[in-house]
Amino acid sequence: IDEYHGYKIADPYRWLENPDSEDTKAYVEAQNKLTLPFLEKCSIREKFKERMTELYDYPKYSCHFRKGPRYFHFFNTGLQNQSVMYVQNSLDDEPQVFLDPNKFSDDGTVALRGYAFSEDGEYFAYGLSTSGSDWVTIKFLKVDGAVELPDTLERVKFSCMAWTHDGKGIFYNCYLNQDGKSDGTETSMNLHQKLYYHILGFQQSEDVLCAEFPDYPKWMGGAEVSDDGQYVLLSIREGCDPVNRLWYYDLKELPHGIKGILPWVKLVDNFDAEYEYVTNEGTVFTFKTNLNSPRYRLINIDFSDPDPSKWKTLVAEDEKDVLEWAGCVKNNFLILCYLHDVKHVLQLHELATGAHLKTFPLDVGSIVGYSGQKKDTEIFYQFTSFLTPGIIYYCDLTQDDLKPHVFREVTVKGFDPSDYQTIQLFYPSRDGTQIPMFIVHKKGIKLDDTHPAFLYGYGGFNISLTPSYSVSRLIFVRHLGGILAVANIRGGGEYGESWHKGGMLENKQNCFDDFQRAAEVLIEKGYTSSKKLTINGGSNGGLLVAACVNQRPDLFGCAVVQVGVMDMLKFHKFTIGHAWTTDFGCSDCKEQFEYLIKYSPLHNIKLPDDGIQYPAMLLMTADHDDRVVPLHSMKFIATLQHVVGRSPNQSNPLFIYVDTKAGHGAGKPTAKVIQEVTDMYAFIAETLHLEWVN
Repeated sequence: IDEYHGYKIADPYRWLENPDSEDTKAYVEAQNKLTLPFLEKCSIREKFKERMTELYDYPKYSCHFRKGPRYFHFFNTGLQNQSVMYVQNSLDDEPQVFLDPNKFSDDGTVALRGYAFSEDGEYFAYGLSTSGSDWVTIKFLKVDGAVELPDTLERVKFSCMAWTHDGKGIFYNCYLNQDGKSDGTETSMNLHQKLYYHILGFQQSEDVLCAEFPDYPKWMGGAEVSDDGQYVLLSIREGCDPVNRLWYYDLKELPHGIKGILPWVKLVDNFDAEYEYVTNEGTVFTFKTNLNSPRYRLINIDFSDPDPSKWKTLVAEDEKDVLEWAGCVKNNFLILCYLHDVKHVLQLHELATGAHLKTFPLDVGSIVGYSGQKKDTEIFYQFTSFLTPGIIYYCDLTQDDLKPHVFREVTVKGFDPSDYQTIQLFYPSRDGTQIPMFIVHKKGIKLDDTHPAFLYGYGGFNISLTPSYSVSRLIFVRHLGGILAVANIRGGGEYGESWHKGGMLENKQNCFDDFQRAAEVLIEKGYTSSKKLTINGGSNGGLLVAACVNQRPDLFGCAVVQVGVMDMLKFHKFTIGHAWTTDFGCSDCKEQFEYLIKYSPLHNIKLPDDGIQYPAMLLMTADHDDRVVPLHSMKFIATLQHVVGRSPNQSNPLFIYVDTKAGHGAGKPTAKVIQEVTDMYAFIAETLHLEWVN
């Protein structure tokens, strides 16, 4: 029993918080022994896996990007566990393998996590993560001939990688002192991150400490070197809110190199807004900011005269659209990417005046890749949508017409996008706020509420769900007669910081209301019925799905909860959970405890009224998830099976699957991705009695 502000709260499954105890290991094994036989007997499982393997086997490219005299890009032939990095001297040359992460492990569970080239393109730093953990090891290559260097940096997590322009070394972040192990299966808190400078050719033990915050254990400071190489900028964050302090130092003041903690100039020393570096011309720096502009704008700050009253707007905040990112290219151009009603818009502006020069033509969808630095004269950008896997465009900015050309277009054999349609509708939530939702379905269907539907949402941390291509979801639409729906609920960044704030802290219930209304709208419009409706989300989206099931078990037929945050009273005590208090609040504070306890999935499981049962539920987590530790899902399923599973009314299954050698999701090998979606959709089809349609 724990006491919170006078309330006594039972925590009977606290023993599951120890991942290394024999009891926990036996519990995980026992749960998997229940779940796996059920999944194995699902009638469409083999068909789905076969079709997924077949349709996922299409070439996947990144944008080309230029570093020094060479071009690089990532390419996956189709089913390789990890994408391979290629190098070529010109765009016409035959690409050669530069770095193949598939060689780092037999099963693809060692993944590339972050990389950085030196300014001249001759040295390469890259991070490796094992089994999906957030812990990273940084290694180095000499680019010419891809020669491995002995330098190795350990205990790296949530790190920057920024080379000084002399190519001598990089800034990076690590957590040096941590109790116990750090392989991704531990739950200990990540505090006191430090900024170091590593000089190539030296041991990590000789690295120079450049910034630390002993009085503020949650602060994390990432470094970036300015385009001209003269300044190092330090962006300090305390949680996940889009706010940061901004300190800097002029590296010209260090003729003998970096020898110790830098005497930082504190340009912005509060957490009132976000300042993201775009470029600088001498001492005039351009930042993207949400200062008094929830949809973001570009401002210029002159470091030689930095009083806030002298800051100037370069590109004003738009009346409706959100400025997602900005970059500088060809020295005098700005590339701006806006979000307009959850669809991307790409624009070219003038750096000197901020004037709009051109909007690039784009279909309805998302920009998922971009390359082009200040010194480059060309850009590449990649477009995707619900029905388009990828088109990469190339634009030569030295030409007068500034016309982009298709550089590469990928099609998926055996799938004809013209058979399907995407619509976007807007529906009122409980308080009248209009919420956008994308719906994808086969053309010509009857809205007679007979179709199974798959509703996905996230709603948190200022993250926007823009259109994306998913083979598994399209198989659900094509072969299970399904409707795909993605609801852009509050808490995300779809309409800027006010949309985010509308779904965080004491407003979190808005996320659940928005999502439940999305389900009701799909039913009211005849797309589906509650018995045929599946909801799905991961991480903060797993919290969303579990909270909605608790609040409206009658509204859904099936729920798949991936790596969800379930214990809202204790999440801040494990790994990096403390950073999420900016979105969720914290049970240590009485006022925040009082709204957390109202929706915390673990604490709101109750037996429904007669005649109502919980939907079929599958929880999915993994042993190396050190972002949202698996204890969340395990405590939730234990409570759910105890409170609801024993009821004679509950005939729908309540399962958990705990994967091994896997984490929160980043860098997951293709083989594991295919198995995961196969199990997920096999479970949905089995529990909703769906037939496979050839």
